[in-house]
Parts: sequence; C-alpha cells; structure tokens
Amino acid sequence: MCFSDFIANFAMPIALPIAFTFSIQIQTGRQGIAKAQCVNVADTRRETNFFLPSFMKTLSNGIVTIGVEDHGAELCSIKCEGREYLWGAYPEYWKRHSPVLFPIVGSVWDGEFRSKGRTYTMGQHGIARDMDFTLLSLSDDEIWYELRSSAETRTRYPYDFILRIGYKLHGHTIDVCWEVENPSDEVLPFQIGAHPAFYWPMLSDEAINEGVGAMEKELSADTARGFFKLHIVNEQKADFLPADKRFVFSEQITAKGCVSETEDSCYEVVDDMIPISTDLFDDDALILPDSQVNSVTILDEAQKPYLTVAFTSPLVGLWSPPKKNAPFVCIEPWYGRTDIVGYDGMFEDREHMNLLKPHETFKAQYEITIHR
Repeated sequence: MCFSDFIANFAMPIALPIAFTFSIQIQTGRQGIAKAQCVNVADTRRETNFFLPSFMKTLSNGIVTIGVEDHGAELCSIKCEGREYLWGAYPEYWKRHSPVLFPIVGSVWDGEFRSKGRTYTMGQHGIARDMDFTLLSLSDDEIWYELRSSAETRTRYPYDFILRIGYKLHGHTIDVCWEVENPSDEVLPFQIGAHPAFYWPMLSDEAINEGVGAMEKELSADTARGFFKLHIVNEQKADFLPADKRFVFSEQITAKGCVSETEDSCYEVVDDMIPISTDLFDDDALILPDSQVNSVTILDEAQKPYLTVAFTSPLVGLWSPPKKNAPFVCIEPWYGRTDIVGYDGMFEDREHMNLLKPHETFKAQYEITIHR
C-alpha cells in the first residue's frame, strides 16, 4: 500500500558456481498531506551495542518490529522473535543500515554531472540518505516520511521533487514504499534504489548482540556464507556458454565506482542457487540488469530460507564490502545504476534514468520477508 492509499484508508550438495569474466562490445543507447494520529509507537533510545540512532520510531505488529530514523527516513532495525536482522551500522565495515538512494544510484563519473547548462557535484548514491525527512503519518504498523526540494537541494540537484518513503508491516513482511512526485512543469530525471544490509544467517544472536569482535570470531571459522536463491524470470543465454547450464549476468564495476561498457561477468546457477563465499564480492557488487530476477532469498548453509527480498525493479545489486569478510550482505533493488566509465553526457541521458512527466507521481515498492 502506498501513501495515498494509506491516507485514504486511515481517513476512513551443490556444485560451486563457475564465474566467467569476458569482454563484449555494447552499443550504448539508453499538498497538503494529511497527518495520521500516532498509535502504539515510540521514540526509542539505543539500549544495545548496535550503532542505532539515539532516537528512532519503533513499529510492531506483534510478529516483526522495525525501527526507522527521521534522518534519511532510514530503516535501522528489523527484529523477529528476538533476533536482529538488519546490520548495526558499525563504522568498522559500513556506517549505514538501509539508506534510500536518490536521485542517483551509485556514482556519477568523477563525481560530476551536467544539467541545465551547468556542472554539479554529487557524492555516491545522491543526497536523500543524508537529509532529515518530515514525519507525515504514523500508526502501529505503518509510517510515512517526506522530503521536499529546497534551495539547499537545488544547489546539488537542480530539480523540484517530493520524495515520500513508507514502511508497512504485515505478517513477517515489511513493505518498503517509494513515491517520487514531480510538482514542476518540467520533466524530472531521477533514479531511486535500496541498500538494506542483513546479518549473515550463521551468526548467533549472542554475537550480534555483543558486537563486531564476537561476530568476527564466529565468521573466522569458515569462508562459506550460505546461498543466494534466485527467482529467475528473464533467463539470459550466450553462445560461448554451455547450453545445458543456467547463468545470471552481472555488470562489472571497474573504476571510480562506475561500470565497464565492455566487461561483464556471469555466474552459474544450480537449482536456482549461487553459493556465497567470502571471495564472491572481491571485485565489488554483483549488478544483475535486465529484470533477470524478481526475488533473492538468503539461505543458510543447510539451504534453509533466512530472508527474502522481492521486487519489480529492473536491476538488483548484491554487495558486501570487498575483501573485508564483513558480517553482512546487501540485497539492493534499483531503479537506476551507476555511470558507465568515462560518461560525459547530460544527466537526463544517463543509462537507466527515470524521466517523470510534470505533475505525475512514480510509485514503487519492494518487500523484505523474514523466514522463521
């Protein structure tokens, strides 16, 4: 359920994968908001070793409990039956939990983009994750935030926008909802994406509660991390690959956080699974384009489902910090992607851009389901 609907209702043994790296030639182409009354929610102070914000809004449906911070409208905690699933933002590895990526996903080449006759600078993943959102509405199982363009945002991103982020609980599932509204008379170019980080399933509750040192000790015993189970809906083929095997294709990050125009990788999928080991992310994120999959499930080493991220986005990123043996992995639905290496065109002509017409609203969501 998206915000407008909410307000209306409120008012009323597996073989290891073969990984290939290959070179190919690619042709480049491509107000008034009502406020709901607060019910059974609280501002919660940090009481554990997690790097949670000092205050966050807590929602619970009796099955799943989440925490959300006003800063970045960031999901900071997911708990089910006493276990924390969302990475604690320990800065030794990565200082965030689940940032919203807007108005870009990834990086613009050399940290600059061109639009409206000027050159602008923008850091990785855009501006929204580092801004304070306005709380719009809150109930026991749903929360909505809003960020509006301002004089400050226009110095870095010269467009008017209204960005709304919502979280809704039902059963063991969290719906993460996005709305991007274009209030202007010009086309709004943007990207949006997710970056939730989840603890590995083999970590004990005790180690997660104790902190980084305890997690590192548990992870040092083995390099295996379980499996990704992929729901493949757009299977890719290539003449140079065995016809009797299945693969997923990944774009390759090569320089300054941007992807190569000619170099990609592919990974063999056996029984819909890719085994996860500590070296899977040595070359940075796996970026699966072309709507190849619409859900990714983390399985433990016994192939038991741990959690699932389901989405309709055209891309998904899979990432853990390269060569760090980090205690978490990210599953990232994206409506957008980092620049091609060396891109020097206009912002609105970047690959995987969403071009929102004047006075229209883009809506999308993804789901996180905990398996217990």
